[in-house]
Amino acid sequence: MTIPMLPFRILVFLLSCVPFALLVFDIATGSLGPDPGQRVTETLGLSALQLLIVTLLMTPLARWTHWSGWIKVRRMVGLFAFFYATLHLMAFLQFILGWTDLWATFTKRPYIIFGSLAFLLLIPLAVTSTKAMMRRLGRRWKPLHRLIYPAVALVWLHFIFQARSDITEMVIYGLVVVFLLAIRGYWFGWYSLVPLRAAKRG
Repeated sequence: MTIPMLPFRILVFLLSCVPFALLVFDIATGSLGPDPGQRVTETLGLSALQLLIVTLLMTPLARWTHWSGWIKVRRMVGLFAFFYATLHLMAFLQFILGWTDLWATFTKRPYIIFGSLAFLLLIPLAVTSTKAMMRRLGRRWKPLHRLIYPAVALVWLHFIFQARSDITEMVIYGLVVVFLLAIRGYWFGWYSLVPLRAAKRG
C-alpha cells in the first residue's frame, strides 16, 4: 500500500477539522438546540475522545496495511485531540460550571475528576510532541507517551459517569478502547501499556 504523504496529511488534517467546522456552522445558524452551551461542550469532548481512539488505531492500521504513513500522521491526530480537549474544558467552565472556586468545581463530582486527570495527562504529551522534544527525551519519550493509555481510559470514564440514560454509544467506545489496548498488549507485551516504564532489554 502506497499513498503520497502530502495529500494524505492534508486529508487527515481536513477530516480532523470537520467536527470544529460543523460546530461553528451550527453556532452560526443557531442550530444547537435548546441548550447551546451543553451541546458545544459535549461535541468538543466527544471529538476529543474520538480522535484519541483514532490515535490508538494508527499502530494497528500500520501493521495491518504494512504502511508507515499511519504512524506519520499520528502526532497530528493526537494534537487535534488535545485541541478539542482544551476547547471542551474551556466550554465546560464557561457554559456549565463557571470560573469561580475552581478547586471545589473540579473535585465535587467523579466525572469532573476523571476528566481533569485525563486532561492533565494529555498536557505533557502535547508539550513533548515535537521532534526536538523527541530528541531531547531520547528513550524516555516513548514511556512518557504511554500516558495516552490511562488518559483515554479516564476520558471514557468521564463520559460514562455523566451519562444520564442511554450508554450504548459509550459502551461501544469502551469496547473499542479495550480491543485496541488488548491487541497492543498482545503484540508488544503488556509492559508496553505501562506509562513511564522503560522497555525490557533482551
